[in-house]
Amino acid sequence: MNKAELQQKANQLRKHIVASLHAAKSGHPGGSLSAADIMTYLYYEEMNIDPKKPEKEDRDRFVLSKGHVAPALYGVLAMKGYFPEEELLKLRKTGEMLQGHPDMKGTPGVDMSAGSLGQGVSVAVGMALSAKLSGEQYRVYTLLGDGEIEEGQVWEAAMFAGHRKLDNLVVIVDNNDLQIDGSVADVCSPYPIADKFKAFNFHVVEIDGHDFDAIEAAFKEARQTKGMPTAIIAKTVKGKGVSFMENQVSWHGAAPNDEQYETAMAELEKAGEA
Repeated sequence: MNKAELQQKANQLRKHIVASLHAAKSGHPGGSLSAADIMTYLYYEEMNIDPKKPEKEDRDRFVLSKGHVAPALYGVLAMKGYFPEEELLKLRKTGEMLQGHPDMKGTPGVDMSAGSLGQGVSVAVGMALSAKLSGEQYRVYTLLGDGEIEEGQVWEAAMFAGHRKLDNLVVIVDNNDLQIDGSVADVCSPYPIADKFKAFNFHVVEIDGHDFDAIEAAFKEARQTKGMPTAIIAKTVKGKGVSFMENQVSWHGAAPNDEQYETAMAELEKAGEA
């Protein structure tokens, strides 16, 4: 898939994110939109997956450690055919499949339930270790928020992954610089993020998380790296793609009303045409 096609898929994913959150009247648009390009590349280019066989043993695994951005995961899973796209408009509805955070028991394509920040990366490390111990070739990917990495468990997991040389593990940090209470630099600065992962024996790649050429090069570099896990620090824009949401902390966890929904969808429609 070429760059323009990936951009179209990412734009469609952003539409699904906005539509599902509008229908739910709650949720987290900012981080979902900032992660849309990374999620698109993972599911359309990078990972070995088969929507017709969501539990096949040799599939690559993905853990959404920052589980509150489930709309991004659900959107790309629906686009890949894991379940009908109509389900997206039932987000957060009682008794429906798509809960506010990923549920591996109720949603095809979800490899790990998530929600408690900081815990997903430990599960991903365990999956990667399991593959090594059993001689399996699958790779493991996990997406974290930059606010999330303020959690201590993240660094315990990183220390273990580096120590065990888990070169089948890729940790992606969605570095949009905003969390629920404000700038991550002001709340509890995790900077310099790259140096911290390097200290735990990770190979580190820093990229523009909205540039598909850079994203492709980073994942290729991760595959070529042997003897150590890789951390991709993706600099992104919170709320990317919807002008009034971009870089606004107020859109961390608020759903658009009817007027905002129409404005957002019109912007994304125009972007898709461009």
